[in-house]
Amino acid sequence: MNKWTGAFQIAAVYVGTVIGAGFATGKEIVEFFTQYGLFGLMSILVAGYLFIFFGMKVMTKAIDIQATSFMELNNDLFGQTFGKVMNILMTAMLVGVCGVMLSGAEALFVEQLGWGKTTGSVMTIILCLIVLWGGLKGLFAVNIFVVPTLIIFNLLLMYTSLSSPLLWSSLFSFVSMDHTWKAVGSAFSYAAFNLTLAQAVLVPVATEVNDKATVKLGGFIGGGLLTIILISSHITLSTLPDLLIYDIPMATIVKNAMSGFYFLYLFIIYGEIFTSLIGNMYGIERQISQFFSLKSIWIYIMMIAVIYIIGRIDYGQLLGLLYPLFGYISLIFLLLLWLKPVKNK
Repeated sequence: MNKWTGAFQIAAVYVGTVIGAGFATGKEIVEFFTQYGLFGLMSILVAGYLFIFFGMKVMTKAIDIQATSFMELNNDLFGQTFGKVMNILMTAMLVGVCGVMLSGAEALFVEQLGWGKTTGSVMTIILCLIVLWGGLKGLFAVNIFVVPTLIIFNLLLMYTSLSSPLLWSSLFSFVSMDHTWKAVGSAFSYAAFNLTLAQAVLVPVATEVNDKATVKLGGFIGGGLLTIILISSHITLSTLPDLLIYDIPMATIVKNAMSGFYFLYLFIIYGEIFTSLIGNMYGIERQISQFFSLKSIWIYIMMIAVIYIIGRIDYGQLLGLLYPLFGYISLIFLLLLWLKPVKNK
């Protein structure tokens, strides 16, 4: 595999795994960054650096220990005892996130297109099986298509937002010192949480590519693209007054500024949900395959059955309890990863 080709494929998978429905709706970016004005922008730059640095280090460390799943990397970082606890918690979170993503895809078909709930879920499940049947190649192919579309759409939205009279006053607004510290904390908690989940994909991908120069370049490009997406979304969202009252603030902006692109916006949301779903499922399959000698397709079918059941439940409250806990553990993950040396060769 050519170094640059491989690096761009890795970068696309990295971006596709980290982004989710929260990116497209804008709610996640508002909560972590945009509400803090100028300090939110500075916080994005810090988060971007963390995505670049730790994205590269996760993958180079995976090659060092020849890890085939995130379980082996966690055991190396946390030790055998605490590593098992981390692996159980992380697997539960990944399955839970997959359930929520499937539920989100269903809601998109029902609320925006008027299709039946079953139609949305069955279509998503079939597409997942088709893509995952191709293994790493399938994962690369989908992300190579979806991620550039997302970036182009975000940059186009940002361009239309530059003429807004509200933009510059919101973008460079100052918040209280209390909110300033929250903005700083947001950079670390946001990057830590997303990087910890992303290792489910980055670890097996890095070991399969098995070339440090390629994965380092891929981590650098992927982290850089995530920073660009965050900044462009932040600028666009800064044009919306009272942005905290909206559950889907980006939809309001698209309807007002680019109503003709609304169906493209729906495609972007679905694409982000889908790439996160298949990325997490791929990472879980890599771990399960170490314990059971089953073909990958059967593991995926069993996973989809569990994910489908979870998608029937109101999972929001459970995630509300687990996310803060997982966030703190994610910060410990970043600290331990930072302390762990990487081999020069």
